[in-house]
Amino acid sequence: MVTQRRIGAPDAKNRAVLLDAAEQLMVNEGYAAVTSRRVSAEAGLGSQLVHYYFRTMDDLFLEMFRRRAEEGLLHQKELLDSDRPLRALWEFNNETAATAFTMEITSLANHRKAIRAEVARYSELFRAAQLEVASAVMAHDRVPEDVCTPEALVFLMTAVARVRSLEDRLGFSMAHDEAVTFMEQLLDRLESYASTTAKKAGRSGARRGSGGRATR
Repeated sequence: MVTQRRIGAPDAKNRAVLLDAAEQLMVNEGYAAVTSRRVSAEAGLGSQLVHYYFRTMDDLFLEMFRRRAEEGLLHQKELLDSDRPLRALWEFNNETAATAFTMEITSLANHRKAIRAEVARYSELFRAAQLEVASAVMAHDRVPEDVCTPEALVFLMTAVARVRSLEDRLGFSMAHDEAVTFMEQLLDRLESYASTTAKKAGRSGARRGSGGRATR
């Protein structure tokens, strides 16, 4: 009879320490640096604890990714509830550490089927939440589709941020400033529709108020 190897509790302090160490290694040195020996050394724990808490290194990568993805979804929701959600979304996509983490986990996913499926699943969750808010904001502000669609905006924000991060890590930055300036100007233009819509609403309300007084 084969007995299953015991796995440490999911809420154990040492487990969180190992995940933190693995994440730091991956962001600083790339996913290839994340080995059981390196992780345990970074965490200041015995190497046997890595496999006590995680059956395989893929399990460690998956848990590390899920933890950060769930935190990212909550953080993104807070940002999208702000007064300037489109600007907040752009800044969220450009958070250096988060983008570096995403790029490394995506690179790893190219070689690990289970991780690839999980990255795709969470990417769809992020994209859907961003698209829902962008669609609502741009519809409310009456942004013409020939200026930009919500789908194009959300994709551009993600694409520019990720390519910029990737090339920065390669020491290559040609056209980065121009791309960022383009996105900033696009956001300025989109946000200008919000003020225009607000002014029109104000004038409409004033006319209704004036008409109402005239009839009394």
